[in-house]
This record gives sequence, C-alpha cells and structure tokens, in this order.
Amino acid sequence: MFSIDRRPNHLVLLSICLLAALFLGFLDYISGYELSFSVFYLLPVSIAAWYIGLGAGILLSCTSAAIWQISNYLAGEVFSSPAIPLWNAITRLGFFIVVSILLTRLKKALEVERSQARSDFLTGVLNSRAFDQLATTEIQRSSRYDHPLTLAYIDIDNFKAINDEFGHSTGDALLKTVATTIFNNLRKSDYVARLGGDEFAVLLTETGAESALIVVARLQALVEEQMQEKRWPVTTSIGLVTCLKSPPSTDRLIQMADEQMYVCKRSGKDCIHSTIYTG
Repeated sequence: MFSIDRRPNHLVLLSICLLAALFLGFLDYISGYELSFSVFYLLPVSIAAWYIGLGAGILLSCTSAAIWQISNYLAGEVFSSPAIPLWNAITRLGFFIVVSILLTRLKKALEVERSQARSDFLTGVLNSRAFDQLATTEIQRSSRYDHPLTLAYIDIDNFKAINDEFGHSTGDALLKTVATTIFNNLRKSDYVARLGGDEFAVLLTETGAESALIVVARLQALVEEQMQEKRWPVTTSIGLVTCLKSPPSTDRLIQMADEQMYVCKRSGKDCIHSTIYTG
C-alpha cells in the first residue's frame, strides 16, 4: 500500500499539483472534447511522483484521469457504447501510473548511484573524494565565521596481523565495525570517511581542542571496546589537529593530522596526540 509524504513543503506541492490538474480540467472543458490535453496532465503527475513520491504520483494519476473523463463528459462527449469511456479512463489511468512508477524508480536509481559515488564501497562511510569536498566546504565556512575546526586521523594498529592471521574477510568485518561505531557516535554535523586501507578521518565541525579531545577519546574507547568484545587484538593511534585559523587546504589539514598520528606510532601506539594550528 502506498503512502504520501506529509511534510509541510510536500503537502503544499501536492496541493499545487491538484489545483493544476483541476485547472487543466477546466481548460479541457471550455475547449471541448475534440482537443486533447493529455500531455499536459502529465506535468502535475510527473512533478508529484518525482518530488514527493510514488503515492503522490498515483494520487495525481487517479485525480487527473477522473478530471479528464468528467471534463469531457460535461463538454458533451458521446460514445456508441457505455464501455468506451470506461476503457478510455482505465487506459489514461494506466498510462499516468506507469509514468509515475518509472519516474520514481529512475529517481531512486539516481539517488543510489549518487550515494555510491560518495561512499566507501566496503564500510559505507564517506570516501576520500567526498570527504575532500565536504572538508573544503567546512574549511571555508570556518574561515567565514571564525569557528574552530578539528580533524582526527585514525589508524588501526596491527591491522595487517588481523588479515594475516584471520583472513581478509575478518579484516573487512573489522573495518566495518570501526566505521559503524564511529558513525553512530557522531553528531549529524560531523563527518567520518575511510581514506584508504585501515585509515579513517573524522571531521568535527565548530569544535575546539578541549571538546575534540573528549569526543575523540570517547570514540577511541568505544572502538577498542568493540575490538575486545570480538577478540580482535588491535588498538588505534589517533592524530588530532584543531585549527583556530583555517588551513590552506584539505590536503594540508590531513597532512597535519597524519603527522600527529605518526607521533602516536612512534610513542608506542594506542594513544592520541594532538596539536593546535594557528596559521
């Protein structure tokens, strides 16, 4: 059973589409049944299906088919058999519904394709390309409003040993677990991406050094809790950079966080090392 999105903006758009169908019916009536307005009825049907959903598309399909039939009847259209107008109405309705279904499926396919182009194929979080675009936007916003910005660069310690000992399927499961744990414990305004291999980046928007350290330490604890629960002998080394002034580029921001992560590696791993960038 189909449903209709009841968000206020969608209800307004649905109302406009219904009014458009009624207006077309009026034009159909005053112009007489000899002129066909079928192609114009497709406009409100298509708008409803594309921008609101299949339920709205089917509603407009039924409404438009009924309005078309009624306007032609009032205009004096006659048939040799009572079955002919019924057949015409069913044909028009079927045509409108097919268009609605095709449009909603096309939109869904495009959305899936767009999502896949931005997501890491294994973990489902952002890929490096999408992260670069979003981070660039956040750097510009941080510069405009003079807000701090923090990046955490996370590397999984001893990940290679997992692949060697347990196999790549276990390694893949581990990466998925890390990504899911981080994603589920971030604000909607923050971003997590897999940059490649066993390395992740977490961008904390409008977050200063002290708050960022608290958040990242909590993420580290949650990830390692999952690792212990599944008996995977790995930890995380995290480099943290808080920018009080906007860095020149996303690449430079990642480089600074990466450098701090390697400080962790040289210090024995399983720790967080942070710095503050002031320009």
